[in-house]
Amino acid sequence: MAYIKGLRCRECGREYPIEPVHVCEFCFGPLEVVYDYEAIAAVVSREKITSGPPTIWRYAELLPCSPGAERVDLGSGFTPLVKADNLGKALGLKRLYLKNDTLNPTYSFKDRVVSVALTRAKEFGFNIVACASTGNLANSVAAHAAKAGMAAYVFIPADLEKGKVLTTAVYGPNLVAVDGNYDEVNRLCAEIAGEYPWAFVNVNIRPYYAEGSKTIAFETAEQLDWRAPDHVVVPIASGSLLTKIKKGFNEMIKVGLIEARSTKISGAQALGCAPVATAFEAGVDIIKPVKPKTIAKSLAIGNPADGYYALKAVNETGGAITTADDDEIVEAIKLLAENEGIFTETAGGVTVAVLKKLVESGKIKPDELTVAYITGLGLKTLEALEGKVGPKATISANLDDFQQAFGL
Repeated sequence: MAYIKGLRCRECGREYPIEPVHVCEFCFGPLEVVYDYEAIAAVVSREKITSGPPTIWRYAELLPCSPGAERVDLGSGFTPLVKADNLGKALGLKRLYLKNDTLNPTYSFKDRVVSVALTRAKEFGFNIVACASTGNLANSVAAHAAKAGMAAYVFIPADLEKGKVLTTAVYGPNLVAVDGNYDEVNRLCAEIAGEYPWAFVNVNIRPYYAEGSKTIAFETAEQLDWRAPDHVVVPIASGSLLTKIKKGFNEMIKVGLIEARSTKISGAQALGCAPVATAFEAGVDIIKPVKPKTIAKSLAIGNPADGYYALKAVNETGGAITTADDDEIVEAIKLLAENEGIFTETAGGVTVAVLKKLVESGKIKPDELTVAYITGLGLKTLEALEGKVGPKATISANLDDFQQAFGL
């Protein structure tokens, strides 16, 4: 427990020991890991990090696991930070970067959080892991559980994209399809978590699990030669990723790895599931749950657990939150692929579409060093592109037909 002080309620501030709990018993606020930053600052350095493994575990001192813990590690993290000159030119940005998390082991950023969650769960002595998921988390929990030799129960909405179902089932978990949306699946998991002594990564292990998202901010700063960007654009599902990106940059400042800088954090939601964006646009801090209806199923959380905190982070940093409809999502997927050769799932389409809108509205300035987070691979959501892309021509095996089809 060298660098962990304990857990603290994000609402009332009450402190708790390092245990598999996630809710304050006094005010029911969410719990968060608290660190000894002075102790971390005394041992961490840029040189130590760069000499570490090319994974999230190069930042081990800033993660909620014991130094000697047996890590559940498939090689998550240290994904490319791509200088997106072509897309930047198309959008009117001079310094645009894309953090390409499609290249993680199960092809999404969720590998970061699951590696941390299962490492912590094994420290607690759990041998069964479980989760509620919109798809990417299901993939990652199933894969990491297989590596760790842990039994897994994975709960998903029954209408999930086929690609995400298959790429979960192949790892052999107890995959449970539930008739209902993610919020209903999550409620069921909360009930099950009260009945069985399992490590639910997004219930009793959530405070530790969420900390893995910070590593995407750590890597961003390191790959920018140890500086924070001016502006970042983050997709919002539960809101946890956005809040932890903010925490990650702040922690690097606290332990002396980067200089203080005010990074604007903006959020992206699908129009068919936009409770946080709606609150932002209305200028209120109450997140009203909605019933999702969007092709961006990985963002389809109508009652986001960290929605309030994501909204607060955006407002505190001077960012913005806006939305993209289904047609805009598809066009943005194509725009990214055609300009940068990166094929993203629908969540990435939301991010790029919102990035475009924020530039057009002047919320992001042309000279700002901007990073957009591309969190999952497009092969998982092929249904979104059916009938939207395909062959330019269908011809016989004949040279004349080819030349005629393309006017050559």
